[in-house]
Parts: sequence; structure tokens; C-alpha cells
Amino acid sequence: MKRKLTITTDPIDEAALVRERTTSTEAGAALYFSGIVRGSEETGTITAIDYEANEAMARHQFDKIFDQVETRWPIESIRLIHRISLVKVNEASLWVEIISGHRGEAFEACQWLINEMKRIVPIWKHPQEPEA
Repeated sequence: MKRKLTITTDPIDEAALVRERTTSTEAGAALYFSGIVRGSEETGTITAIDYEANEAMARHQFDKIFDQVETRWPIESIRLIHRISLVKVNEASLWVEIISGHRGEAFEACQWLINEMKRIVPIWKHPQEPEA
């Protein structure tokens, strides 16, 4: 399984990422997920989220997650981008691409990957409230 992980402070250019997609003749599904910062959290209205990461440990944990995906589903490739630093409301903080032979396995793998990422990857979010 091909894998590419990017942790960046740069905005995510989803259109460019889709144009860069590479698949084989066996690929029947290209699944894209974009995690967008919404304008509210448990604490109320926000304007952005400031993401912080232990990057070395985050990479290690993502490798473990990708290893598990590879053993559980016949996935051709995964590309994952996670932004750190300040991400404003309506901007993407996460982008995942999964290429597989069939849509079912792509959906299952993506859902599991995101849930596992939230559980074990050391990326913390600090919601930014509007100034009074």
C-alpha cells in the first residue's frame, strides 16, 4: 500500500490534490474526505482552531494506523494531510484520500482511520473564540 502523510501549516488545496491522484487499473474507488473547521465547539461560537502537534509522535502514530489499515483492508493508497497552526472556520484542517478496488472498503477504512487518528494521534486543538 502506498502512503503519504503531510503535516503542514499551509492551506490544503483540495482541487490540486484531486488532480494529482494516481491510480492503477485495479482501482474502482477514490474516496476523498475533507474535515472542515465549523463555527462552533462545545464552548460556543469560534472563529478558528489553533492545532498543535507533537510532530514526531504524530508521524509515528499515523504509521501505526496506516499499518493497521493495510492489514485490514485491500487499500491501494492513502494520502493524508493534517494542518497545524491556525485554521479558520470553513477551511480544511484534514484531507484524506483512499484509493481502493471497491467503495465499501474505502469508506470503512476512512471512517476507521479518522476515528483512530482522533483517539491516538497527538494533535490538539485550541478553539479561538471571537474577540469581545
